[in-house]
This record gives sequence, C-alpha cells and structure tokens, in this order.
Amino acid sequence: MKNFKRFALYTILLICFAFVVVVYFNYPKLNIISGFSAKNMCSCMFTDHRIQTYTANNDNNFAPVKLAKNQVNSTTRQATATVFGLKPRTAVYRKGLGCVLLPNQMAPTDVLNARAPVRTTTNALLPYPYGDAEQKDTVFENVDYSKVEKTVETAFANNSTQKTRSVLVIYKDQIIAEKYADSLNKDNKMLGWSMTKSVLATLYGILQYEGKLDIDEPAKVDAWQNDERASITYNDLLHMNSGLTWEEDYATISDVTKMLFLTDDMTKVQAEKEAAYPPNSYWNYSSGTTNLLSGLLRKEFNSYPEYLNFPYKKLIDRIGMHSMVIETDAAGNFIGSSYGWATTRDWGKFGLLYLHEGNWNDDRIFDENWATYVATPAPNSDGLYGGHFWLNTPEKLPDAPMDAYFADGFQGQRVYIVPSKDLVVVRMGLASGDAFDFNGFLSGITKAIK
Repeated sequence: MKNFKRFALYTILLICFAFVVVVYFNYPKLNIISGFSAKNMCSCMFTDHRIQTYTANNDNNFAPVKLAKNQVNSTTRQATATVFGLKPRTAVYRKGLGCVLLPNQMAPTDVLNARAPVRTTTNALLPYPYGDAEQKDTVFENVDYSKVEKTVETAFANNSTQKTRSVLVIYKDQIIAEKYADSLNKDNKMLGWSMTKSVLATLYGILQYEGKLDIDEPAKVDAWQNDERASITYNDLLHMNSGLTWEEDYATISDVTKMLFLTDDMTKVQAEKEAAYPPNSYWNYSSGTTNLLSGLLRKEFNSYPEYLNFPYKKLIDRIGMHSMVIETDAAGNFIGSSYGWATTRDWGKFGLLYLHEGNWNDDRIFDENWATYVATPAPNSDGLYGGHFWLNTPEKLPDAPMDAYFADGFQGQRVYIVPSKDLVVVRMGLASGDAFDFNGFLSGITKAIK
C-alpha cells in the first residue's frame, strides 16, 4: 500500500512538473492562442450567428487553439478566452464591422462607437448571380452531371478528416452543383482568411481603372522616402516582391501572429520592416504586405468614411455580395490579409467577376487587363503567384487546366477561376494540405465539362 501511495505521489508530481514545463515554454504563445480563440468565437457567433458549442467543436477545435476556453456575453456581444486560466483576451462585435480583438491596453468602450460603413442593395429579384433569386433549371449537354456530383460527394466523404463545409460549382453563370455540410447552408457566412487578400487587391484594380492611382508608382510611405525602400512600388507590394523582411509562420510567435493577435494598427507592421533585398528581386509571401496596402488605400481618401465605404460601394455591394463583411482592426483599418466573411454564393460572385474580366452584367468594375495582371506570374515566384492571387502549375494541380488561378485561404478556402472552362468553383473548409485532394477535386469537375 505504501508503495502504491508513493507511486501515485510520484505520478502526480511528474504530471505537475510536466504541466509547469509546458506552460513555461509556451507561456508567450498563450496570448496568441487565447487571442485567436476569442476573435474566432466572437466572429462565428455574432458575424454568422453560430452557437458557442458549435464554434468550440468545429471552428476552434484544432491544436493549439482548442486549449483555450471562452466565456461569451451575448448581450454585449463579446467573447473572452483564456488558456489554463491565463492570458485573457477579449473580442468585441461592432455592427457592420464584425469583431475586433482588443489589444491588451484597450477596453471594449474604446471600439464600440466605431463608425459602420454605408451599405446599399442591388436588384435582389434577379436570378443568381446578378441577384439573389433562384435560377431556372438549365441543363448543359456538354456537362457530365454524374461526374460532377460524384466529385462533390467525394469532397464531403470522410468529412471528419476532410472537413469540407461547402462546395459551389458555377458554369456559364449557372449553378450546376452546390452542397453544404451538416448544420450549414447557403446563408452562412464563411471566413475566407487569405482569400480576403484577393478582395483587397481588387480595390487597387478599381482605383487604377478609375485613373486615381498608378500601381507602378512608388508607394506613399513617409518613412521610406530617405532610404532604399523609397523605390518600392504598389506593383511590388501586390506581387509580394517588396524585398522587406517578414516571417509568415502561424505555428510560432512570428511577424504575422504578432500582427493579427497583438497589434492595434496592423497597417504599420510591414512598413516598419527593413529591406533585405532590392525591390522586385525576391518573392516572400506576407500578410503584413496586404495590410500595408490597406493602410495605403486609406491615404487615397480625404476622409475616413470615404475609405470605409469604398470597398462596399465600388466592389462588394456593387456586385451583390451583400453578406460580405471585411473586419477592421482597432485603428479602423480593413484587415485585408485575413478577415473577410461572405456566404459561399457571394464568394462565387467574386470569382465570376474575374471570370468575366471585370464586367459585371454590363457594369465595368475594373479593366479587363487587371484580370490578366493578377493571373500573370510575379517575378521570382516560380510561377506560383500573381497579383494577390495564386496560379496553377504542373506541380500544384497537375490534372487541372493550367489557366486556373485562385484565391486561397487558411484551412482550404478556395475560389477557383478557370477561364478555359467558363467555370468558377468554390470550396470552403476547415482542413487543407494532405487532408484534402484539391487536384482530384478541381480536375474531377473540370473534366466533367467537355
């Protein structure tokens, strides 16, 4: 009995020691883990009206975020997360702006009176995609519907691993396949993560088309004017070719995690980085670059309301993406790198805008050359990246058309544009990498169209 008690005591001490070691070495990360959990819980619940248990069991159910526990106040629309009771972080919802993760020095009252953008509606009575009414059934003789259906069903098979949330297939402006995971439907807003980068870049295409900005001009960053960074252009930034230092690593405390979960003004982080290479000589993917572009966009307007309304007036509401919300940081800047929410059908509208090269039902949004620009390989990117869009290569999606290009987001968010097939394909999910066969998915759909 004494030996058993001694063994039990040693076991408890060992567990306690291991716990202390884990907390000690991961303590700096707890701020980021709780920050991610609170922000995502707040957005899922109050931007998309999901319930807390669903969000905890799905959206936040991956390591290490699942270590965090949330307390939610539905009255004040706030979520506060802690990890092992440590490092509390709070996110607050603002109508029209989504949720914002409060920097440690801020209180909810500091952001609750933030101005919301002015939203407008288009003719919702038109059939999708130019409105929100249901389409008339159209049957295309050159489409193998059974193959499309089989490919879509495969995308949801073994869904505890694949974690597909929705699939939408649009051919010649007609929905030929659409499916949602349990508990989700066409009205749910889905977080696009880095697909928001493609939306932010489109705003520059609009400014250029309207003659208000030339992307080949040097970026208007005051701190760069007296050093080697002065020659960095908007084009360099759109191509991720600025040459500035940046670490894009979500598994540790890096430039991107500090920006998203510790910073009040996310537009400044990349601007403060030193030059490691001459502009247009080295490609480096950077969420900080996109948020810098968001801050530079703000400089193009005489007032904050003009900046706030611009994406909705000139792009989002103009093409009927009325569900979309691009969340802002604590300083009021659009977080163009990561936080765009929209229904699957509205993400499909965004893809169709590019498929039609900027012409939306006879309304010219941007010049047709802009669609060519974003789908042309950026220098030094090995053909993988264009202007804030990803490109197909023989190594990437070898069995899909090589002219395919796409918006790409964390956990497998995709909007594929395939001009040679007159096709847009949307896949939203919670897993990517080896968990989902994107090559088989897109090739299965494209090969079903003869």
